[in-house]
Amino acid sequence: MTCRLLGLGDNTVDTYVDRALQFPGGNAVNVAVLAHRLGAETGYMGCLGSDEAGTLIVNALREEGVDTGRCRVLPGDNARAFIGHNGNDRHFLRSQRGVRGEWGGFLSEDLTYIAGFDLVHSSIYSELDADLAALRPSIRRFSYDFSERWTEANLAATLPHLDIAFLSFPSSSDAECSDLARRCFETGPGLVVVTRGERGSLALAGGVFHRHGITPAQIVDTLGAGDGFIAAFLLAVLEGREVPEALAAGAAHAAAVCAYQGGFGHGTPWSAAAEIAAC
Repeated sequence: MTCRLLGLGDNTVDTYVDRALQFPGGNAVNVAVLAHRLGAETGYMGCLGSDEAGTLIVNALREEGVDTGRCRVLPGDNARAFIGHNGNDRHFLRSQRGVRGEWGGFLSEDLTYIAGFDLVHSSIYSELDADLAALRPSIRRFSYDFSERWTEANLAATLPHLDIAFLSFPSSSDAECSDLARRCFETGPGLVVVTRGERGSLALAGGVFHRHGITPAQIVDTLGAGDGFIAAFLLAVLEGREVPEALAAGAAHAAAVCAYQGGFGHGTPWSAAAEIAAC
């Protein structure tokens, strides 16, 4: 049976100011697209701007076969991230929030749609934390990416609603990484994954730690590699594979995503010279 996964929440247009290129992206968008490429049936539900950037995202999602039927196109600018590069590695310059978090509540049709997926994935960038308690009864299995942006208050408010938690902690020692995973696990999620950049990843499930290294990659662009890890890991879990296999699948797919520009391609020229100068 084909797994069904919904990306819920954040989106952005990743804008490479030094290359005059823009790419559709955002954690929930990338995971939905990359999971679909791996064989899942996926959808994306989020708030999109009525501008060129919002159109870029929705067109790319539809071309990739991701359902967008419950997306909201709102008047105004779409979220946008401005990105520079050191060689093939990227660094964020600034961001534009746009209409991304303008949810305004959820209709019964939204909740019915959400309930039709095996797993819903969201992130700390989705501005949904205040809605988690209301959304949770409609979600079969809930995955959430904290990236490197968590706080103790955010963890305490969010973790009890989750089944799977992802955190990024590349600067941590082994002891700090294990302690973070343990503290999160004790708060609610049955599965906690901590990604560590070049140090690989760690997962805590059923009280047992699992560790995995990285898969060597020919790097063109590192943007989206973490989302590629999450997409492959989640599908492996939904398919009933063991955690070590899921970590290996995530590492291999993260390496594959590094082989092209953007989170999943679909780059178009960006010629906003004034905005480039502002960065």
